[in-house]
Amino acid sequence: MATRRGNADRLARALAIVLGTGDIPLRLRAWDGSEAGPEGAPVLEFRSRRALRRILWSPGQLGLSRAYVSGDIDAPGDIFAAFTALSSAGKFAEPGPFKPLTPGELWTLFGTAVRLGALGPNPAPPAEEARVAKKGRVHSRRRDSAAISHHYDVGNDFYSLVLGPSMVYSCAVWPDATPSEAVEGQEPAGSSLANGLDAAQEAKLDLVCRKLGLTAGMRVLDVGCGWGSFALHAAGKYGATVVGVTLSNEQAILARKRAADAGLTGSVDIRVQDYRDVDDGPFDAISSIGMSEHVGRAEMPRYTAALFNLLRPGGRLLNHAISWNAGPTDPDPDSFIPRYVFPDGEMISLGEMSLALESAGFEILDVEALRRHYALTLRAWVSRLEEHWDEAVKLTSLGRARVWRLYMASSALGFENGLTGVNQVLVQRPGGNPPPLRRTDWI
Repeated sequence: MATRRGNADRLARALAIVLGTGDIPLRLRAWDGSEAGPEGAPVLEFRSRRALRRILWSPGQLGLSRAYVSGDIDAPGDIFAAFTALSSAGKFAEPGPFKPLTPGELWTLFGTAVRLGALGPNPAPPAEEARVAKKGRVHSRRRDSAAISHHYDVGNDFYSLVLGPSMVYSCAVWPDATPSEAVEGQEPAGSSLANGLDAAQEAKLDLVCRKLGLTAGMRVLDVGCGWGSFALHAAGKYGATVVGVTLSNEQAILARKRAADAGLTGSVDIRVQDYRDVDDGPFDAISSIGMSEHVGRAEMPRYTAALFNLLRPGGRLLNHAISWNAGPTDPDPDSFIPRYVFPDGEMISLGEMSLALESAGFEILDVEALRRHYALTLRAWVSRLEEHWDEAVKLTSLGRARVWRLYMASSALGFENGLTGVNQVLVQRPGGNPPPLRRTDWI
């Protein structure tokens, strides 16, 4: 049996092999209390030998993800500090799939597992891991429905805890003075951001309405309408008639209730419907906020063509989407996000999105980058989740809450370091009234 110091030392060397780095920028704590790594560094805790066993069976991001979601690995301190350190190490700092271990590295990892008594059968994946790959071809209607259900049908009460009263699940738009305690090179505390989240989300909804040029009586399609927040804002503040489509039954149920509570059932029609099946156009304007990430690169031409055909001549489309900023990389189906968060999700670059919209026949009117806004939004969501942690666990599961904490914290870091971005691309179908000469209507 290894010594108390040897457990942590050997774990550190094993993790260094998996990450492809010489030194681990973390303080590792083994299940016996032994520690190794730089003093004062963020702590990564291996709670049981099963954590190493998971990594041995899946020596990459998948094994580490399973160990974290199951609770075999934990980051007991500041989640942002821990994952900032981890994301700077070796393979985590390189976009794209983890490079596989060499036979020699696998043999060394196996030897470490033997010495630490961690050998055994492959542990079952956490229940929160997605299994939509059995639902047919990628981006078929059936599989898209399963993928959306995995992410969104986890309980409206859970989402309310994280998102707050606005129930908007996309990047908010923050004022320049957000918030007073921010310092150069450091994002402000999540707790202070959470206090301004609802106002920032309302500002985003209103910005979209202004960019679309909404006026009373206009007919609007909201693709991927979520819990109906944009539809309610467009109908209630601008007098529009809105059709919202979602593939999530739970979202539709709450969106309809919110419309009824607001007295807007005559103006807001929420449907459980694939955007490809909407056949009652034309619409005067279309919003797609945080939905096209689910479409996929191969389906993007069909998506943009469908929305073009649903718009009247002169009508505007606002496409609000996360972008991949790190250059061409191969997708990794065994990474954390597709396995636990967005099955079959795919981010494309701003250039690819703009080309797809122009190829469908749209004219681009405006592009606004909101990358830093999403980092702030995610930090506010993490703050709300941690503040309501015990209730969140009761509403879903401990594993699900851990998935969301990791997903939102790591995503915030991705936006902060520029690996990902988010952009609002405003386009118009040719014909009808000409576009404005300046952007003063929405700036």
